[in-house]
Amino acid sequence: MREARVIALAGVLQGCRLVHEVATRGRADPTSIEASLASVFRIDADSPAGVFGGLAGVRLGLETLLHQFEGGERNLALTRLVLGTLRLQKRLARNPRMQRTLREGIEGIQRQADHFGLAHPTVQARLADLYVATLSQLRPRVVVHGNPVQLSNPQVVAQIRALLLAAVRAAVLWRQVGGGQLRLLLRRREYAMLARGLVARSTLDRG
Repeated sequence: MREARVIALAGVLQGCRLVHEVATRGRADPTSIEASLASVFRIDADSPAGVFGGLAGVRLGLETLLHQFEGGERNLALTRLVLGTLRLQKRLARNPRMQRTLREGIEGIQRQADHFGLAHPTVQARLADLYVATLSQLRPRVVVHGNPVQLSNPQVVAQIRALLLAAVRAAVLWRQVGGGQLRLLLRRREYAMLARGLVARSTLDRG
């Protein structure tokens, strides 16, 4: 269960890091983007790692967790995004109707994702529209700061919203496996140690 929490938290960090990188630079690691977006559609995965298609799919998140928990300088913008995402998930948990709408919307986009692939702008636009129609209505919203040039590009904005949906999906998993803010504060060192072992295993998984 402890490893499950680390994987889920890494999924949140990965989604938020990708959001931050796309918002500031207009691009991010395409393999990690695909793994995070794919997790949105794995609603009934067998295991936390399975949500991301294996440990390799959440490797960026595990590495980000290590940097944030052990690094000398934490990325404060990323920390704010993560905390905002976890708060958003808590509000979603109190809204069963929105949960049903999200599930139905995801199931409706599944066929397009299977046909076009997750990198296709149409698929990401539909995920973004689902985010706007649901999670974006909850308050307070997750605020994304970035480069104004990138944030004026509709395709970039759509990708950011799709990735926020993926980050919230990981936050749902985090709660499902017993994650919570107090546990996060008290077990940072333990989570970092477990993440280091999972990074090593993800290398084997990828190979």
